[in-house]
Amino acid sequence: MTKILDFQNVTLERGERTILKNINWTTHVKENWAILGLNGAGKTTLLKMIHGDLWPTTGRLEVLGGVFGHTSIPELQRKIGWVSTALQDALHVGDRVEKIVLSGKFASIGVYEKYTQADVEQAKQILRQMGGAELIGKRYQVLSQGERQTVLIARALMARPQLLILDEPCNGLDLFARERLLQRVAKLAEAPDSPALLFVSHYTEELLPCFQNVMLLRDGQVIRQGKRTDLLTEAVLSDFYPAPIQTAALSEQRLAVYPR
Repeated sequence: MTKILDFQNVTLERGERTILKNINWTTHVKENWAILGLNGAGKTTLLKMIHGDLWPTTGRLEVLGGVFGHTSIPELQRKIGWVSTALQDALHVGDRVEKIVLSGKFASIGVYEKYTQADVEQAKQILRQMGGAELIGKRYQVLSQGERQTVLIARALMARPQLLILDEPCNGLDLFARERLLQRVAKLAEAPDSPALLFVSHYTEELLPCFQNVMLLRDGQVIRQGKRTDLLTEAVLSDFYPAPIQTAALSEQRLAVYPR
């Protein structure tokens, strides 16, 4: 099976600090993963490494068939979509939604290269597929936070990535907007041409059934990894979190965690 990510004994150090320690982790095509961890666990650092913004101090890292040190990072980055609320501050909020989606084709903030009407129609079609047809023609500045996140996902898909990173996409959303966005993510995961998805969150209740595999990250180390059905249990999570917790089933396959 074709690998998407392959970490072999990867460690990242900064001065005297070890940020990530001895990461061993492999993902494959058609696998969707979730990374669960508290603040400071190393989630963002791990994502930056996958994207080629940081390099391992020791170990071997392969992303989408390219081994770090033997591959072109700019070419690799064109194969990866990354959705983060941090991007919102850089966007031209007065632009119409379809223009922002279109900019994803060129990995730019704004559109400065030539494009075709077919490109515009593709942007609109992706929005429709994401359940955002009603957003077409609107300016980004009038959208709700959840609608903005939908547009950012559509923008990332415009480049036809092989891997799509969803970096805490539910941040700042109320419970209803969160559920709408998660439904759109679930629909994306069901699409036959969907890229491999990597979903990062603090919260177990955001980990949809489409994320069949889970990594538990704490203090820069992989504590557990494997099937969600094996890891999202009160017994495993009690060992993972640094304080006592209790769990509540939201549905047959979704679990919430609370401090005890």
